[in-house]
Amino acid sequence: MNTVHDINTAARTATVDAGVILSSLHEAADDHDLIFPVTFGAKGSAMIGGILSTNAGGSNVLRYGNTRDLVLGIEAVLADGRVVDLMSSLRKDNSGLNLRHLLVGAEGTLGIITKAVLKLAPKPRTYATAMVAVASLDAALALLNRLQDETGGAVEAFEYMPRHYIDVHMARVDGAREPFDAPHDINIMVEVATTTAMDIEDMLQSILADAMERGDVADAVVAQNEAQRRTMWERREAAAELTFWRSPIVDTDVALPLDQVQTFLDRATARAADLDPGCEPFFISHLGDGNVHYSVYPTRADAELHDKIVEAIEDTVEELGGSFSAEHGVGLSKLNTMRRRKDGVALDMMRKMKVTLDPHGILNPGKTIPD
Repeated sequence: MNTVHDINTAARTATVDAGVILSSLHEAADDHDLIFPVTFGAKGSAMIGGILSTNAGGSNVLRYGNTRDLVLGIEAVLADGRVVDLMSSLRKDNSGLNLRHLLVGAEGTLGIITKAVLKLAPKPRTYATAMVAVASLDAALALLNRLQDETGGAVEAFEYMPRHYIDVHMARVDGAREPFDAPHDINIMVEVATTTAMDIEDMLQSILADAMERGDVADAVVAQNEAQRRTMWERREAAAELTFWRSPIVDTDVALPLDQVQTFLDRATARAADLDPGCEPFFISHLGDGNVHYSVYPTRADAELHDKIVEAIEDTVEELGGSFSAEHGVGLSKLNTMRRRKDGVALDMMRKMKVTLDPHGILNPGKTIPD
């Protein structure tokens, strides 16, 4: 189940098996000057079935959306052994409930996805990538909005790496370099791309130069070649390695309204410190879509303390109108959070759908939907 069956260049779709590795799909699309926009650090091992089942996000959600936004059709095996054929390549189809969207993101609890029709996008002709230092996240969001306005929505990635992330990267990755000549607290990686003849690099440099003149940007470095661009991306894609080298760890994956990210960071960090003086926060953010990978290294391995810190983070997210799960799904680790935080009526609907489609509980039992 690892075949790319078809790349339809006219319709800009790919028909693939669930076992296709994401990077293999990237290569197949690239041969036709197209892209499948979902990308993240584990692209060399992640499979399409898992990506669909978890509604994966990644670094390009800002421009292209989550995986669910890029799926036109799927095939899946149900708990009773029947195969549901939803392998449509239609862009519009209002023929009843959207079963495709029900199965995407269900983490295998309602059916096993075996095949999919995916949207492809034109391959950008030019990328412009830069590291930018700003004084605050408010300034970063102002820059993001300006870039979106002046490039016609061409921003593909807008990633926040705080000072402590850069410090760990420098300490743990051989050959790592500072993004700027002088250290900064707020480091943003921005990438814009165009499929036209527009000189997007010149435009990015002009916008950043003007922002520096006005004092909105403290420093900026624009990649001058593909090697420099890859270095910027490798710094960001090392996030999992840099996060999980220490233990014990409290790891969360939350989503906030864009203008509430700093408030969340301030409150969550203060509450964690109240519970465990001496604990250390460690975080990185897909700032362009409000997703924060927020972790805490507590001073001791204590299950009760771990749960209290998680609940403090949940409280903060809930107060600010966010979500406790942005792109990593629920699985087992967030079942208690689902019980505590998900709307009761929504949970009841989920349980009824689960029982209807899987009455014997044989599909990924015990995960995603709490008893």
